[in-house]
Amino acid sequence: MKTDIEIAQEAKLLPIKDVAKKLDITEEELEFYGKNKAKLTDELWEKVKEREDGKLILVTAINPTPAGEGKTTITVGLGQAFGKLNKKSVIALREPSLGPCFGIKGGAAGGGYSQVVPMDELNLHFTGDFHAITSANNLLAAMMDNHIQQGNQLNIDTNQIVWKRCVDMNDRVLRNIVVGLGRKADGVVREDHFIITVASEIMAILCLAENMKDLKDRLSKIIVAYNYDGEPVTAGQLNAVGAMAALLKDAIKPNLIQTIENTPAIVHGGPFANIAHGCNSVRATKTALKLADYVITEAGFGADLGAEKFFDIKCRKAGLKPDAVVLVATVRALKYNGGIPKDSLNQENVEALKAGIVNLEKHIENVQKFGVPCVVTLNQFVTDTEAELEYVKNFCEEKGCEFALAKVWEKGGEGGIALAEKVIHTIETKESKFKPLYEDSLSIKEKIENVAKEIYGASNVTYDVAAQKAISKIEELGFGNMPVCMAKNQYSLSDDATLLGRPKDFTINIREVYVSAGAGFVVAITGTVMTMPGLPKKPAAERVDVNDKGSIIGLF
Repeated sequence: MKTDIEIAQEAKLLPIKDVAKKLDITEEELEFYGKNKAKLTDELWEKVKEREDGKLILVTAINPTPAGEGKTTITVGLGQAFGKLNKKSVIALREPSLGPCFGIKGGAAGGGYSQVVPMDELNLHFTGDFHAITSANNLLAAMMDNHIQQGNQLNIDTNQIVWKRCVDMNDRVLRNIVVGLGRKADGVVREDHFIITVASEIMAILCLAENMKDLKDRLSKIIVAYNYDGEPVTAGQLNAVGAMAALLKDAIKPNLIQTIENTPAIVHGGPFANIAHGCNSVRATKTALKLADYVITEAGFGADLGAEKFFDIKCRKAGLKPDAVVLVATVRALKYNGGIPKDSLNQENVEALKAGIVNLEKHIENVQKFGVPCVVTLNQFVTDTEAELEYVKNFCEEKGCEFALAKVWEKGGEGGIALAEKVIHTIETKESKFKPLYEDSLSIKEKIENVAKEIYGASNVTYDVAAQKAISKIEELGFGNMPVCMAKNQYSLSDDATLLGRPKDFTINIREVYVSAGAGFVVAITGTVMTMPGLPKKPAAERVDVNDKGSIIGLF
């Protein structure tokens, strides 16, 4: 059996200018990064911005398991299936982070015959967007430390510095460090921290900014520290905004590539959904909606994380209204939620399926809370039996959802036609009555508890003392009307990754709370979730190599 990267490297790619023609984009409206990648210009947006929007379809999933769900694979396959039905469609995805590529997951461009390509370039440096974000983040950190070294006119309290450096790699030893050691000229000694680039507020800002003016306005509001009077010190006060914007001037432009079947794909931005808001850029999504009749996008991890943040943060901030949701599951993952070990998932076990389907049930209920019509799809494996498939189908239909099987990993767009037809039928027959989960006017605690109880199913929420104090401070500073961005492990509805299925009577603990004033949300960190991941015992990096022909191998 061929690997994903082997399939991707055998794909017959069109020149990107020919892919662009499918969306009526001219060469003058592209900035080329070689033959197969391009950025979309500001001039393109000016040309299309008054057009009517297409239909917006969000792909989300149950909680991820070691059994695999294939959310991106479904997203890509669904876009290809729309093409098979002669529908004008475009896929809008996030860019992969280097951290997971070399850590646990491997590549993140879909799988099998439903991939975006060039897969190896996308998974690695791509067009340099993440490097630009990393550089802007660390420029701000350098300017802040230099300001302190050069006299500290803003009276920054070095014990209240909140801006962290970043790197797009899983590197646990950088979580907690000491900087400024050595001579007096080497800086002020203090504790410092690194986060992964996809958790940087600059990543969130880039993905929420409408244009360069909005980007600079948001950058200026970033809180880097507090002074000795407890007042926030911002990037604007450090005069860092212009230089940061210069580093981001190309990164803010969405990227155009294609799928294995030459379907257009706009890939831009990449915040994680467990520690950030988990959606591609607003600019990419809005551009896509002007270019096609159907836009298929995704949000990271399960519906408890990515979809909730897509609805409550991205749609709220950008004025988007999704028309349908595709909720992805697999028989294998549902049986895993039912308590079956990974090495036994290939055997028929309807009883385990019944025990584990409660996870899917909760995600269906969560999607329905937002008023958006839901289609459930099973990413089908050859080991799935008729009895298992029929059970899931009946269960979903009893819950008021459309249902379709998908074989897009194996068959590409052809394997997603049944799903595409269900999605079209749903959009045409069921009106989306989208609304966010909570109102802006609620307190920060009310918003946190709304998400924890309504979406996760928690019975109670507790707060560490530091989190309590932070919430009071954030509301005192006037940021209490912002939505909350919950940082939680992705494997469970609870903050305990070992609690599978649909846990009940559990407590969510809020460990830390801080405001991302530029992004426009308040982050609440639960349980033991980390903003700088570590590598596993056998990292995916050990499999990656370059062969004698100069081709990358082993990347998933």
